[in-house]
Amino acid sequence: MPLVLTRKDVERVLSMKDAIEAVENGLRELALGHVLMPQRTVIKVAAHQGLHLAMPAFIGGDSETLAVKVVTVYPQNPARHMLPTTIGTLLLNDPKTGALQAIMDAGFLTAMRTGAVSGVATKHLAKPDARTCGIFGAGPMARTQLLAVAAVRPLERAVVYDSDAKARDTFAAEMPERASVPVKAASDPRECLACDIVCAATSSRTPVFDGSLLRPGTHLNGIGSHSPDARELDTETIRRSKVVVDHLPACLAEAGDLILPIREGAFSEDRVHASLGDVIAGLKPGRVSSEEITLFKSVGLAVQDAATAELVYRKALASGIGTHVEI
Repeated sequence: MPLVLTRKDVERVLSMKDAIEAVENGLRELALGHVLMPQRTVIKVAAHQGLHLAMPAFIGGDSETLAVKVVTVYPQNPARHMLPTTIGTLLLNDPKTGALQAIMDAGFLTAMRTGAVSGVATKHLAKPDARTCGIFGAGPMARTQLLAVAAVRPLERAVVYDSDAKARDTFAAEMPERASVPVKAASDPRECLACDIVCAATSSRTPVFDGSLLRPGTHLNGIGSHSPDARELDTETIRRSKVVVDHLPACLAEAGDLILPIREGAFSEDRVHASLGDVIAGLKPGRVSSEEITLFKSVGLAVQDAATAELVYRKALASGIGTHVEI
């Protein structure tokens, strides 16, 4: 009988440290050719400004994993329906038999693995002595960005900017205890750009800062934009950066941050330095200079969900968490 795991169940067993390790291993397997991952299917529900996505993946190797996540992204949910922007459910199957092993809430899992992949990117691409982090956005994804960065660098200070003053003030009040780092709510977005590490985790469809203001040596994580006609990062940011992606085919299909500069003729596919998995596996170098600007662009991958879900399932079984049901 499959194990049903609620959001609270997932929260009980999934730490950021474990999520970072799971995502890093999944991306390594992807780079080594051990993952089957079709491009996710996307249905635009235009009448309600929403997206419906199906994301399957099979991870081979020693820890075989088979999963599919169904996730919806409705930016108007918080204001209109008092619901999260992102809602997800994940099915985990036994790769040997195809039998359903688990049904789990994927809202918290998605936020954690999205933070974790930025943690992995920061681990491999940010300067070793990076101590400050600027966050654009103050929602759930922004929170896990800070948690992940704090897990891989000993942060001394963080700055958050959001166009919603109440949201950024709430973030600054809540996150110091969770991330063990002082957080300032900034009224000027340029304060975030004075940091060593910058994370963009917003639902904005237009650039959230001026790339000409980026300091040499900055590392950026761009995770909010995932549609071809939207971008958080301007052309100048892309032009100035060493670009590393989660998966090139996915980014060329979905990442407006890259697609729009390519259409403008200001950037080209061959200027993408590597996938993050290539860097993890040692197939491509990461940062080679303290002065270069590094950018990790992610649209979110099913392999990240699958690797994290398999970890959640194992930990839940070991802890006796969840409810077995007959379908």
